Amino acid sequence: MSDAKHTLLPLLPTTSALTFGTYTLKSGRQSPYFFNSSLLYTASLHHAVCSAYASVLTSPPFTSKPQSQYSSSSTLSESSNPTPIPIPTYDVLFGPAYKGIVLSGSILPFLLLQAQHTTNPTTISPFHSISYAYNRKEPKPHGEGGSLVGCPVKDKRVVIVDDVITAGTAIREAVNLIREEGGIVVGVVVLLDRQGRGGEEEPRSALGVASEELGVPVKAVIRFEDLIGAVEEGRIPGAGEEELRRMKEYRERYRSRD
Repeated sequence: MSDAKHTLLPLLPTTSALTFGTYTLKSGRQSPYFFNSSLLYTASLHHAVCSAYASVLTSPPFTSKPQSQYSSSSTLSESSNPTPIPIPTYDVLFGPAYKGIVLSGSILPFLLLQAQHTTNPTTISPFHSISYAYNRKEPKPHGEGGSLVGCPVKDKRVVIVDDVITAGTAIREAVNLIREEGGIVVGVVVLLDRQGRGGEEEPRSALGVASEELGVPVKAVIRFEDLIGAVEEGRIPGAGEEELRRMKEYRERYRSRD
């Protein structure tokens, strides 16, 4: 588990973004926990959330094979360089309205911070030119006009960032909009993967379905398995043996095949 994710998980109950009990989901399932990303509004939580997103976005499959941070003319050999630079495989973070809007812009500085330890002080980080964009719910008929705000996505490689995938409707709408504008969707990152199958006739999770349909990697900052692991370690306030038992029962009943 990344340091950023390790830091984030115990903070989730502080604004009741993560609670335990009995909750009826839209699918009709009885869940032993409930996650509400709308409550991640404090400075400390937002910092931890963006840092955790950045840890995913500065790792494979969203980075390519690292390069040496020194040129061939450098007096230092590659063997003396313990911290090669990961190269981003995308140009733009796109945040679907509304929750993705804040994420798309807020994550950018954390990309630089995550990559800082890998970068020679005299070298420009390969993440310095990553940009953000988001969509308006209604196209603007005046001024600059259009449906998009931020970096033009034409001919750019785009990663979509959002909070969760349920039916996947918002993600598909974002993909269609980006493609209409000439952009190339290369991945999706969401905050939580519930890791439950889509239904009695659908053995895949929502993330698995989205990844197969879109043909791009779809990753989550936090997986249900991470929550269970943190509860097992006693790191989640308000969750003990009973909560752990019910979460494991839920996992066994609804576990997806991906």
